[in-house]
Amino acid sequence: MGDCAGGVIAALIALPYGLSMAALMGLPPMLGVMTSIMTAPITALLGRNPVLIGGTASVTVPFIAAAVHAQGIGGAAKVTIVASVLMMVFCVLRLGRYAAMVPHTVVAGFSAGIGGIMFISQMNSLFGVRAVAASGGNYLLQLAGVVTEFGSSRWPPMLLSGIVILAAALIMRRWPKLPAPLIGVVLATIAAGLIGSHEPEVGSLHLTLPDFAGFSWNARDMREVLPQGLMLAFVSAANLLLTSRAVEHFRGRHKHLKRSDADAEMGAYGIANLAVGIFGAPMSIGIPARSVAAVRCGGTTKLTNIMHGVFLFLLVSMGSGALAHIPMAALAGVTAWMGLSLLDVSTWRRLPKMRFVDAGAFLVTAIGVLMINAVAAVLAGCSLYAIRYAYQKSLKTPGPIAGVPGVAR
Repeated sequence: MGDCAGGVIAALIALPYGLSMAALMGLPPMLGVMTSIMTAPITALLGRNPVLIGGTASVTVPFIAAAVHAQGIGGAAKVTIVASVLMMVFCVLRLGRYAAMVPHTVVAGFSAGIGGIMFISQMNSLFGVRAVAASGGNYLLQLAGVVTEFGSSRWPPMLLSGIVILAAALIMRRWPKLPAPLIGVVLATIAAGLIGSHEPEVGSLHLTLPDFAGFSWNARDMREVLPQGLMLAFVSAANLLLTSRAVEHFRGRHKHLKRSDADAEMGAYGIANLAVGIFGAPMSIGIPARSVAAVRCGGTTKLTNIMHGVFLFLLVSMGSGALAHIPMAALAGVTAWMGLSLLDVSTWRRLPKMRFVDAGAFLVTAIGVLMINAVAAVLAGCSLYAIRYAYQKSLKTPGPIAGVPGVAR
């Protein structure tokens, strides 16, 4: 039951997010949903993290959007196929296990930064104000832009999203085994009907299997597509493995994954993305919002991921029914609440008691994720430990005895 509840709430989050991400890339919106539906069974069966749920992610938008602009859907297919093959190569070379070397505080900072992004990205829907895009990926600037729009806030979306956040928080505190986010969505949908809300809803969609993307390789692709594919593979792999660790950190009581599991995770997503790449659909990587929501609803096994794909398929196929009337503000409330959960308040409280390097790594990573991007932020957080290690080594290096050249102390 927990896996089914987790699959339902993950599917509800995946639908609007997949549509919007594909549209940003210049692809048909339905391809963003097809990515989740087609990759879910593959990553569930071959992946090692049982509650890591994948889908179309914002970090892949610049690479695929550039390919679509240059060569259309065929360009998206090319760069996705190249990146997928490279992810499988990373798996064979066992590069994924190095993700286990990332310090715990950096992973916590990554999780907190992703949580901040999730909340900030939904603020326009929460308050019913004009959407403000993240300038250059800087979500703190987006936050400032949304705050300036607060004067035009509307009460219906605030009420609906507030019901979800409040209900989920109270239910998780009192009855932690119940699917809190899903119950919040149901209550918000009922409230929308009672007040006669005219807020945007999920709406009906039509699911059709896309055609194979038509493309041909040429000499120019060696200098254009291959570099793009390499960068897309690196960014996707890094975000995938960090998200997997963040989800494991969030679960609390669990059996820790082995170092080799990170390699298998990359291979699983490489195979899954190769399957969708031939249709020109965007790549799938781990999505914190869906994964954390599934865990909060009781998801514990790989069945959660499979049910996520099944329910997403049913949601689109049966879009003319009651599910089509779910308010978008309610789904924004779920994502916002997941973001608040990922902020990890307990870590922020412990900051004054932490070592300087641990607190610094956490803050640098969290702020870097919000202002730059996840990969650069993690590298910056890890660099603090590298600097500390080099400094400690320099203190232990024996120096020469004064007045005696060449003789060490």
